[in-house]
Amino acid sequence: MKKIFLLLTVAFSCMASHVSAQLPAITIKTMEGKTIRTDTLSNEGKPFIIDFFATWCKPCNRELDAISEVYEDWQDETGVKIFAVSTDQAQNINKVKPLVDNHGWTYDVLLDTNSEFMKALGIQMIPATFVLDGNGKIVYRHVGYNEGEEQELIEKVRELVK
Repeated sequence: MKKIFLLLTVAFSCMASHVSAQLPAITIKTMEGKTIRTDTLSNEGKPFIIDFFATWCKPCNRELDAISEVYEDWQDETGVKIFAVSTDQAQNINKVKPLVDNHGWTYDVLLDTNSEFMKALGIQMIPATFVLDGNGKIVYRHVGYNEGEEQELIEKVRELVK
């Protein structure tokens, strides 16, 4: 029983943790086909969020929908920007734009078709969400989604803009 408790404690501490690292330099594409390097992602000195998702991932879509409902308010309050990174493989990439359009998401959507960006950040499960400060340093990481957890993200962003 103690081993199970220890494993659960370790797992949960890894799910929402404070980390401090720069983004890796991985080349990915925008939905429009433009090539960008992930280490150049920024928000003009303001905090930003990177949210990894896939079209088939129900918790991912629920999280991005929940954020979408408050995104404009978040932007007005903190100036935060969200990059939604699709982890769909190349053969499914044609499903991303219709999903984004259907849900009305106004995020900057990026395509990690080979999962290189995801792997470089050590992500093994999605949704995986990162909060970065204005200098592009990862200050918070969260894996999974339960209703209401998007509030943790904006709280972390608020801490950065105080």
